[in-house]
Amino acid sequence: MVFTGQDETGYANLIKLATAAHLEGYYYKPRIDKEILAAHKEGLIALSGCLASEIPEAIMKEQLPKAREAIDWFKQTLGSENFYLELQNHGIAEQAKVNRHLIPWAKEFGLKLVATNDVHYVEKNHSHAHDCLVCIGTQSMLSDPKRMSAGYPKEQFYLRSADEMKARFAEAPEAVQNTVEIAEKCNLEIEFGKASLSCLSSSPTFHPRRLFAALAG
Repeated sequence: MVFTGQDETGYANLIKLATAAHLEGYYYKPRIDKEILAAHKEGLIALSGCLASEIPEAIMKEQLPKAREAIDWFKQTLGSENFYLELQNHGIAEQAKVNRHLIPWAKEFGLKLVATNDVHYVEKNHSHAHDCLVCIGTQSMLSDPKRMSAGYPKEQFYLRSADEMKARFAEAPEAVQNTVEIAEKCNLEIEFGKASLSCLSSSPTFHPRRLFAALAG
């Protein structure tokens, strides 16, 4: 899923969630559960996510009641104004299947749609260079049909123009317009040039540096 912070409260909660994901929920990769998300929900906007996320994954597995239950949980927890159903279209059949369910569900649940596009490279013709880069990172060969990037649709994960996005989501034009709505909701201003460090309480005989060393060691 995608989470953004609307303001300082949301940004602070994102930091708390990211910290908890690394220190408490780490298992091969950082993770959080719904309980901790509910505890730090203020100031957040959430998108339902790509194919690897809970709701699309349930739809692909034909577990529609599970997908609907998850949608309702996020709506009730975050508020309908802060939870968007995410549409993607990279020419992948599974995305089309997920979109066919999410578009009517948005009306049923009283939620808004938002169109997103994965950007792995900037220009369309950078697709081959990206393939090479993934091969270098995964120590595989371009000739290997089982390489990670072999399953990526060619020339699809580039930075599309506004007109291209409107054309790809013609069946739900409001999904493209809502990207602007989300951007306008985010009004976080970070003051640079000023350190914002937490104050650590310590005894007069225990210097903060020793406390840091003890925590790190």
